[in-house]
Amino acid sequence: MSVGLVIVSHSARLAEGVVELAGQMAPLVPILAAGGMPDGGLGTDFDAVSRALAEADQGAGVVLLFDLGSARMTADMAVEMHDNAVVADAPLVEGAVDTVASASSGPGSVAEIVLTNDLGLHARPAALLARSVAELNAQVTITKGDHQADATSVLALLGLATTKGDRLTVTARGHQADEAIARIQQLASENFGE
Repeated sequence: MSVGLVIVSHSARLAEGVVELAGQMAPLVPILAAGGMPDGGLGTDFDAVSRALAEADQGAGVVLLFDLGSARMTADMAVEMHDNAVVADAPLVEGAVDTVASASSGPGSVAEIVLTNDLGLHARPAALLARSVAELNAQVTITKGDHQADATSVLALLGLATTKGDRLTVTARGHQADEAIARIQQLASENFGE
């Protein structure tokens, strides 16, 4: 069981091309294209995204990547109707390749957290987060926009320059991936003790 991937694009050809490229990296990872309108024109179709999301979900979660702002809105609406998916704010091609590479390397989980503490992941919360997952048998990555950080590195976490309200994607793989996600979600729900 692997994390699935859905590519949401205004262009069916663009979405299919990203799926083709990412699929070369990890042929066993479910990767689906949800691009264009039913009539073949440009745009995003909520029903197509929802179907692709349901098909890509094998139980380990689904990451949705998008090309432009309104595709993000369509992806967000589809995720609201699905329990086990997140929209990642990452570059479309690089994000797809990174996601499938992570998904193909072992059991994995993905979640999104929203920072509610006033200063984001400054030194103390970053250290707390890093300690919480350092002992686990899991590789954990925190993503903010185009930037990723190893969750066990305080300096890398500080380098994300987070602030209150930021949405972060947490990706974990390995035998204790679910535990890593749960610990980070718990810390975020408690405002990292602040």
